[in-house]
Amino acid sequence: MAESIETESRKLLGRLRDTMAGDDPGQARLDKITHLIADSIGCEVCSIYLFRDEETLELCATEGLNPDAVHQTRMRLGEGLVGRVARRREVVNTADAPNARGFRFMPETGEEVYSSLLGVPIQRLGESLGVLVVQSKQAREFSADEVYALEVVAMVLAEMTELGAFVGDGAAMGARHSQPAMLRGTVAQEGVAEGHIWLHEPRVVVTNPIADDPHRELARLKEGVEELRVGVDKMLSLAADKEQLQVLEAYRMFANSKGWMRRMEEDISRGLSAEAAVEKEQSLARARIGQATDSYLRERLSDLDDLSNRLLRILTGQGTDTGAELPADPILVARNIGPAELLDYGRGLRGIILEAGSVGSHAAIVARALAIPLIVHTDRATLEALNGDHVLVDGEQGIVHLRPDDTVVTAFRDKMAMQAAAAERYASIRDKPAETLCGNVIDLHMNAGLMADLPSLEGSGALGVGLFRTELQFLVRNQMPRRSELSALYARVLDAAGGKKVVFRTLDIGSDKVLPYMKPNDEPNPALGWRAIRVGLDKPGVMRMQLQALIRAAQGRPLTVMFPFVAQYEEYTQARAEMDKAMDRERKLGHVLPESIEVGAMLETPSLAFAPYKFFEEVGFLSIGGNDLKQFFFAADRENERVRRRYDTLNVSFLSFIERIVERCEVSGTPLSFCGEDAGRPVEALCLAAIGLRTLSMRPASIGPVKSLLRRSNLDEVRKVITDARHRGDMNVRPAIMDYLRDQGKN
Repeated sequence: MAESIETESRKLLGRLRDTMAGDDPGQARLDKITHLIADSIGCEVCSIYLFRDEETLELCATEGLNPDAVHQTRMRLGEGLVGRVARRREVVNTADAPNARGFRFMPETGEEVYSSLLGVPIQRLGESLGVLVVQSKQAREFSADEVYALEVVAMVLAEMTELGAFVGDGAAMGARHSQPAMLRGTVAQEGVAEGHIWLHEPRVVVTNPIADDPHRELARLKEGVEELRVGVDKMLSLAADKEQLQVLEAYRMFANSKGWMRRMEEDISRGLSAEAAVEKEQSLARARIGQATDSYLRERLSDLDDLSNRLLRILTGQGTDTGAELPADPILVARNIGPAELLDYGRGLRGIILEAGSVGSHAAIVARALAIPLIVHTDRATLEALNGDHVLVDGEQGIVHLRPDDTVVTAFRDKMAMQAAAAERYASIRDKPAETLCGNVIDLHMNAGLMADLPSLEGSGALGVGLFRTELQFLVRNQMPRRSELSALYARVLDAAGGKKVVFRTLDIGSDKVLPYMKPNDEPNPALGWRAIRVGLDKPGVMRMQLQALIRAAQGRPLTVMFPFVAQYEEYTQARAEMDKAMDRERKLGHVLPESIEVGAMLETPSLAFAPYKFFEEVGFLSIGGNDLKQFFFAADRENERVRRRYDTLNVSFLSFIERIVERCEVSGTPLSFCGEDAGRPVEALCLAAIGLRTLSMRPASIGPVKSLLRRSNLDEVRKVITDARHRGDMNVRPAIMDYLRDQGKN
């Protein structure tokens, strides 16, 4: 029986291929295909439903139902049995469809006389394109072999749809990748950009889903899998650490999986080509990823997805070099990307769109350093976009306009023009102080992490570098950098600063920043775990090397160093002792010492705000790390989209807490600054200045807007608005502040 089904499947696929070889328009092809499938399966009805939009299915062809219903019958995603197949991306097989739960009666189709129904999703790489349905008057469930055969056919239909075989009139049969699309994501780096798509990993296109010779295809599959296994074994032999080994061991497990191989061999026996069989399994893995709630299972399915992609490239010969040229205004699209790969592209990128990623990822850190708009969590970006597509990136709203129409382009360019005009206005005050109407001067500094940031020091009007992140040089390498390399880099940073102050933050690793060559720690909550100064004190070798590199880089110039994530006084004293030891060692070696040295700490945990008064007297300076402090204050993970937006910087409780820190520093005479995303948001910066902060550090692009608002504001009035809101019992001062700004005409 199985052999018979396989033979029939191959016959059907062969007839499908012959139909596709003709010059028939898309509708005629669909009509012929439904007839072929009904005839081969031995059913009275075969129907094909395709999506006309993300939420609506449309009957596009049928054999057996009322032909007048074609392009007239539509249903919402999840509506009826067909809608259920599309939503859940799973097979529905019932002997009594009219009485099945969820059945929707559509009188215009005439389907009420048919008892049995088999619905199979038409999907490609986890993306649902439609539903293939067969029906019969005979009340029976379709056999496993029949279900399997129809899944194979559905996969071929998906490939044909992707290749544009069914293009016709109407939205459901419109050419793919040609219509405007709006994708939503999460802003990881603000900014707006217009450009053309550049795919980091070009999609593999299967142009020959149907094969005549299953024996030849099986041989091709085995050769491809063997080449894949050799490649994985080679990567295993070069693995640098335990984490890499674990990932590659999972790869090898899948590459040697008998079940994976058996399923692909069965697909080939049904008439698919080797690459089509691989893609069918990849599509199933993608669909399961979307349904999996267990993080370990999602990771393993992702491993299988990646392995399938590697095998597809071997079988098709479609490598990453497609011959396409990088556009002059590239917008990078990828599922995810590492910091080193992103740095390879450099500042030439206009924008970045990622399907995965996070606001605190390495890619986000680099994007901020390069001032490139970045949107993460952008579903379907790699599926929808093609190389060269026109795209607009709105890094303020978290929206991607793909292949936009003229009205959207016009509105977007107007927005960019307004921003350009604002930039000119900010340039006119670049060399002026951020002096408020009440006579207070706020020192505005910039954050940096790469040499590429330093040219912005002059252009932005920043007074100095309030935070230089030193971890990026560690993150983008496959091995620990040498002391001499770090010293040379830090010296170039000081040279580029041209005498302006640079605050070097020592290595801040752990949490979401894990070095590729260090042993990972399996921690349930890494943000609260072994990170930053805790790593440095427990494993002081790297800290000592970095401090020595900084001292040598100073070359007799002033040096400012800041320790991250200090939670208690003792941690600061221990870190300060390491700096003193490093200075003593360099003195004994006869090296030139810094002209002066300032040693401070980042206040990122609420505990440090309540440290003994002696700490505030002893520490050289404090910088409030707003990003981490806010997440610990509100107990809200800033990587968790469900909670991070619930808690506002202008919450009365948080502002009151910052005020207590300001007061303690004023009493002790401790220099205090605020560093983080909120420092670069004009309204937030205004409120921070109003409660007593006189130094803010932000990304270079934010200095102009912040300075502009400060120069037009009276801090005494703003403080009164905050105080009044607090006395009224307001939970948040933002509404009151925005009303005040509107009244002042400064919004």
